[in-house]
Amino acid sequence: MPLTNQEYNFISRIYEKRRAENDYQLEQRKSEVYQKIPEFQELDQKIISTSMEHARILLDPGNSRKVSKKEQLDTLHQKLENTKSLKLQLLTGAGYPVDYLEPHYTCEACRDTGYIDGRKCSCFRKLEVELLYDASQISDLLKTNNFSHLSYDYYQGNDLELFQRAVETCKNFINNFNSDYRNLLFYGTVGTGKSFLSDCVAKELIDQGKFVIYFSAIRLFENISSKMYEKELSSQLFDALYHSDLLIIDDLGAEYDTDFTKSHLFNIVNERMCNRKAVIISTNFTTLDEIRIRYSDRVFSRVFQHYDMLKLTGTDIRIQQRRNS
Repeated sequence: MPLTNQEYNFISRIYEKRRAENDYQLEQRKSEVYQKIPEFQELDQKIISTSMEHARILLDPGNSRKVSKKEQLDTLHQKLENTKSLKLQLLTGAGYPVDYLEPHYTCEACRDTGYIDGRKCSCFRKLEVELLYDASQISDLLKTNNFSHLSYDYYQGNDLELFQRAVETCKNFINNFNSDYRNLLFYGTVGTGKSFLSDCVAKELIDQGKFVIYFSAIRLFENISSKMYEKELSSQLFDALYHSDLLIIDDLGAEYDTDFTKSHLFNIVNERMCNRKAVIISTNFTTLDEIRIRYSDRVFSRVFQHYDMLKLTGTDIRIQQRRNS
């Protein structure tokens, strides 16, 4: 999903700040050198006057001097090179590195513009990803809930087979995200890795620059309810809910069981299906019938149509971890 104007302006200000800070640091380094090597400033002034003379010769249409314009320019060019060489000798002789008075950039590749040949630099993409992490509202969770922390040690027998299948399905979901429209529904007993796998998928897609939005079911419907009568905020919320690359609804079933929540759940699932935008739902319901009874056949048919149903079972991992600690 493209950046909003507000997000784009935020990143632009970061680059403006970087350039201003680097310009300031350059001036500080220059002042330091002038103070330590007074002759250096004199040579800088000499370069300025020589450059001005160079410009005057170029702009002189009649070239009233006896020496040809080319000879004059060649002489000035040599004078400039000699002055620069002397400056370098003074600088290195005083113990400074060769590039001490060159502009220093936070990103040397794009020189803190954010673009290389009209395309976003990797540093710009990195800032985009950081914004997407913030927008997803799960940035802290993803520090630990990612594939690098995945373990099969908490599963045995059929529980292990179900978890292995879920992991494989998640990886296929990520690998085919741009070409194959699918959704995921995790259901089953508490504490068996449903939210963890949702977060693993989220991290991989955010790192690819996808726009991922995360809500617990309770918080999702609270947000919808609180913003319904604020036109601008409601529009922003539903734009994210309908058009983000991936929407994660965690712990479905924990919210209040009302016609309001059922109606909005159907609208969200249906709208995203029409837009071919992916959804991941996790719930502690242990059977699909429980979901159908809670949310009606209408919602269930939408969910069943384009979702991979992934059941996870076993002993609550948090309880196992406390036993082993």
